[in-house]
Amino acid sequence: MTTTVSANRKGDRRERELVNALDEAGFAVMRAPASGAATERELPDVLAGDGEAFYAIEAKSSAGDPIYLTGEEVEALTFFARNFGAKARIAVRFDREDWYFFHPGDLYTTDAGSYRVKKETALAEGTDFPEFVGETEKVTLDEVGGDGGDGVDPELQERREILEAVRDGHMPVADALDVL
Repeated sequence: MTTTVSANRKGDRRERELVNALDEAGFAVMRAPASGAATERELPDVLAGDGEAFYAIEAKSSAGDPIYLTGEEVEALTFFARNFGAKARIAVRFDREDWYFFHPGDLYTTDAGSYRVKKETALAEGTDFPEFVGETEKVTLDEVGGDGGDGVDPELQERREILEAVRDGHMPVADALDVL
């Protein structure tokens, strides 16, 4: 029981840390009261917005072991985010690392229906905190290589925007298929 209590305290501390960091980055932010417990409605751990983007965030931390989320946790997050008009994000933090963010659809799904994030995956594929809050922007090798022009193919850009709308839950897959 002591392990559970100290793990819960650490989780609470990490959530407050994330709230404070988002606040310092200029977001209006709040930690949901009794998120994950003591309420019949499943609430995300954190709600944050900057006037342009709004997020419902489930925050998880670990000393180094992989982080697991149940299918129910992820379903509840995406349901709440969709109904609230926010983007669902999973925020993970491993000891001695910063926060990394994932769209729920980008997480590895186990055979048992749980979701998993390994530390290596977070560092390699996650959106880091500065990028998440708009301080930096990830640039790919394709974007740097270019074709001598402005490097943006309008047709590819349109497809990317449609796929991002589906990923972020702003467009149903069926509508995207019709457009594409």
